[in-house]
Amino acid sequence: MHFSYRPAIDPFAIPMLGLSGSGAAATVRVITLAALEECADTVLVVIPRPDATALFGLSEDELLEDRIEPLFIPGNLDAALAYLETELAIRKDTGATSGRRLLLAADCEQEADRIIALVAHHPTQISAVLLGDWPGDKATVDDDGLLTAPSALTGKLPNRLPAVSRTEARDRLLNVLDLPPHRPRPRKKSRTA
Repeated sequence: MHFSYRPAIDPFAIPMLGLSGSGAAATVRVITLAALEECADTVLVVIPRPDATALFGLSEDELLEDRIEPLFIPGNLDAALAYLETELAIRKDTGATSGRRLLLAADCEQEADRIIALVAHHPTQISAVLLGDWPGDKATVDDDGLLTAPSALTGKLPNRLPAVSRTEARDRLLNVLDLPPHRPRPRKKSRTA
């Protein structure tokens, strides 16, 4: 019998969580999977394609044409933020208050100000788990999943998170999306003379 410990993780406990350190990518995987596995009916996770590739080992063309309700993989961070801005503007304009909670998992690149503004205007509807040069409060995570965080973040996350490899994360991601783990790619049509 196989037992594994998974601490309770609330992916929305911290509206903007910056992560650094050697275990940061594994922590983003854990938080993203927690959102998808525990809240699939009430959440939409948005991960730009480069981050989905780096974090989960998805290929460039994988999950492009699938309709997958709890996950959206736009081409880049700008497209992800444009989607989130549009979605939240529509909700505000229509007065919709019961939409899916939104979780952005991404390298913040040069878009920190845009992410801060987005979360500040919609604090109950969106959270962000961020890698890269995040200017706000950051938790540092080591290879063993041990978190060191400023006081503003302490108590909102477990002291230690399990490490999740890209391979395990990819398998869990495909499982929660109810997709086969190794789908063959469609063959390209060959040209005949």
